[in-house]
Amino acid sequence: MDPATALAWALLSLAAAAALGLLTLIAGLARVFAQAPRLMEQPEPGTEASEALASTSLTVVVPTYNEAANIAACLTSLLRSEDPCGDWRVLLVDDRSSDATVAFAEEAAGACGATEPRFSLLDAGARPEDERWVGKNWACSRAMEQVISDWVLFVDADVRLQPASLRRALAQASVDGADLLSLAPRLSCGCLAEWMVQPIMVSLLGLGFPIEAANDPASPVAFAAGPFMLFRRSAYAAIGGHRALAAEVVEDLALARRIKQGGHRLRYLLGLDALELRMYSDFTSLWEGWTKNWLLGLDGDVARALAASSVVLLMFSGPWLMTPAAAFAAVLLPNQRLVLLAALALALTGIGLQLVLRLWTRRHFQVPLTLWWLMGAGALVVAAIGPVSVWRTLSGRGWTWKGRPLA
Repeated sequence: MDPATALAWALLSLAAAAALGLLTLIAGLARVFAQAPRLMEQPEPGTEASEALASTSLTVVVPTYNEAANIAACLTSLLRSEDPCGDWRVLLVDDRSSDATVAFAEEAAGACGATEPRFSLLDAGARPEDERWVGKNWACSRAMEQVISDWVLFVDADVRLQPASLRRALAQASVDGADLLSLAPRLSCGCLAEWMVQPIMVSLLGLGFPIEAANDPASPVAFAAGPFMLFRRSAYAAIGGHRALAAEVVEDLALARRIKQGGHRLRYLLGLDALELRMYSDFTSLWEGWTKNWLLGLDGDVARALAASSVVLLMFSGPWLMTPAAAFAAVLLPNQRLVLLAALALALTGIGLQLVLRLWTRRHFQVPLTLWWLMGAGALVVAAIGPVSVWRTLSGRGWTWKGRPLA
């Protein structure tokens, strides 16, 4: 086969693979979300769910480290919530922040009129020098030394809740007999880096959510979303809590696995109308966050991690790169024009399918179409995240979270 023929057929094959991959992704998302359970609506007074809430208690734990940009909005949404039960409180535990997190938290609590016991603040103190603690595990573990309520909810500082969210979640957990109830939040974007990358990640995570298996007591598959994890305190204590997972970087998945392995009930639901999450405020934090999680999120499988980033590159960057390449080659190689025009048509179809995908995510995740045409550039970032995550995780070099080393 001469070089011109090989080039033409290579472009055709790649464009077809990208279009097929995008079509499969859209179909898979539609299937997953057609079956996915959603958080129940507000329980009506006098119902079983409502009566169960009156006699129970809840502590909302907010672990923080350098969350000055987020903490006021998070606390305000929590403290202005509808009463989820008869006895509830918010405990913020600060993991030695070096910014104004604590001052802003106290200011926000004061603006909401929240005093003890409704709101309290705990200094996590220094981490033990002879033990390895990563992420928010130390702060969460220290908070649990003060928690005596029936239920404990761990909420990240970058979460914003609707007024009825706590009550809805607690009612759902009570009705379902859940020992851990976790909600998938709606992701929001604010900066250019997020608009480039997060819509792609939303799609991948949406397809990768093992919702049906996670909710099946007979399945060993476990999944939970760290920003919102509601535990029955007795079950949390039975699995050892965050203290038993001090060195776990992806502690939410580890906790979910322990819940199921211990014979407890796990419920993982869509909470898109109940809570919103903005994960990263700039490219630096986005890069640090995704390179921290990419390999571990794929069970530490290097081949899967590299393959996944390559597939993203093909599906999302491929059509944008192959469109001009096929058009230009069709002019220069008239003998291969038919094949190259077919490649051009498939590449344009791939771009169209990316728009369809963003329309789908707008409908189901309320993610606007903003800068949808930058998905090709965003995929270049995601493609780089894969190998960098492998390197950082395995070598420990540059593997950090908010500047703190994880190795």
